[in-house]
Amino acid sequence: MSAADQRSTQAEVEAFRGLWTLDPEVHFLNHGSFGACPAEVLDEQRAWRDRMEREPVAFLARELQPHLDTARERLADFVGCDTGGLVLVPNATTGVNAVLRSLELGRDDEVLITSLGYNACNNAARFVCERSGARLVEVAIPFPCSGPDEVVERVLAAASERTAIAVLDHITSATGLVLPIARLVDALQDRGIDVLVDGAHAPGHVDLDLGALGAAYYTGNCHKWLCTPKGSALLHVRADRRDRVLPTVISHGANTPREGMTRLQDQFDWPGTQDFSPWLCIPAALDLFARLVPGGWSEVRDRNRAFTLAARATLLEAFGLEAPAPEEMIGNLVALPVPGEGPPDQATFDLDPLHVALFERHRVEVPVFPGPMPGQRLLRVSGQLYNGEDDLQALLDGLTAEGVLA
Repeated sequence: MSAADQRSTQAEVEAFRGLWTLDPEVHFLNHGSFGACPAEVLDEQRAWRDRMEREPVAFLARELQPHLDTARERLADFVGCDTGGLVLVPNATTGVNAVLRSLELGRDDEVLITSLGYNACNNAARFVCERSGARLVEVAIPFPCSGPDEVVERVLAAASERTAIAVLDHITSATGLVLPIARLVDALQDRGIDVLVDGAHAPGHVDLDLGALGAAYYTGNCHKWLCTPKGSALLHVRADRRDRVLPTVISHGANTPREGMTRLQDQFDWPGTQDFSPWLCIPAALDLFARLVPGGWSEVRDRNRAFTLAARATLLEAFGLEAPAPEEMIGNLVALPVPGEGPPDQATFDLDPLHVALFERHRVEVPVFPGPMPGQRLLRVSGQLYNGEDDLQALLDGLTAEGVLA
C-alpha cells in the first residue's frame, strides 16, 4: 500500500483531534519538539498522582516498584529488548549524559559526534572530552544529504583506532532524517567502537527492535511519539556494558541491591522523590494507540508518515526546491530550507522571527531554526494523527502572508 493510501481523511483527523487537549485555535505542526499527550493518558496520570498524594508513604515506599516493573516490561516488549537492561529516565538527554559521564576516557581517546546531533547531547560529549582530555571529533554531514550511503561513508571515514564511542542520532532533530542506524552500529561495533544511539524521536515513530540492533547504549523519549506525559524516556544498556553505567543522580540503589533486579535497575529506579506518573502511564499510552486504528501501532506510524510525505511534497513545490534527502530517510518529521536569509547569530533559545510571526499572526505552531549549513534556516513539519489538510493550508497561507511564498 502506498503512503498516499494511508493518509487519514479530514473526518478521521477531526475525530483524532478530540483525543487531545490541544488548543483548537492553533494549527499544531510541532509534535516533534515536546510531544502532546492525549486526554485519556492525562486522566491516567491524574489518577496515579491522586493515588500517590492520598498516602505518599504507602505509595512510594511499598506500592510503587511493582507498577514500575510493569511499565518497564510493557516498554521492553514494545521496543524489543530485555528488561534487565532497560531503565526509565526523564528524557533522552539524561540518558546520553548518564552514559557519557560514566565513561573513563583518557587523552588517547576520541568521542565521535555528528553535525546533525542534538545540541544538548553534543554539549554533553564536549563536556566529557574537556574534563578528561579526550578529543572530540565532529563529523560534518551536509543537508541536503544525498542519502544513507553518504552518512555511513562520512562517519566511518572519521572513526579511528582511538574512537572510544560514537554518539549517533537515530532520527535527527533539526533536519528530521532517519539515519541508517543499523548499518552504522554494525560497522562501528565491528571495529570495536561502542555506539550510543540518541533515539529521542524513535519510540512510537519507527518500529524498534533494540535487541536485534545490538547497540551498546540506546536512549529514547516516550513523551514524543509514544505520547506519554512529559518526563518519560528509556535507556537500554547491553548486557556486557551494564556494570559501567551510573545514573546522573547517585541514590540508595548504589548500596541497596534488590532480589531479582540487575545492578543497573537498582541504580536507576530510585533517583529520589519525584513524580513517577509519566513512567507509570507508559502502558496506558501503548494501549491507547494499539486500539486506535485497525492496524494498531504500525498503522499509526504509516498514517503519520503519509501526512508528512504529503506535506513535504506540497512544500517542496511551493518553495521550488528539490528534495533535500531521499524519501527513505523521512519518517514523521520533515525539514526544508526556508528561502531567504535568517537572523544572524541566532542563539539556541532564540525564536526565529518567522516562527514567531506564524504563531502570533496566523496561529500556526511550527518551528523555524538554524540548519547545520552556514546561513541556513529550516522549517520543520511534524505529522501526528491530529494533523490534516487544514493545518497545512494554514501554514501555506501564513508563509504567503509573511512574504516567504509568492
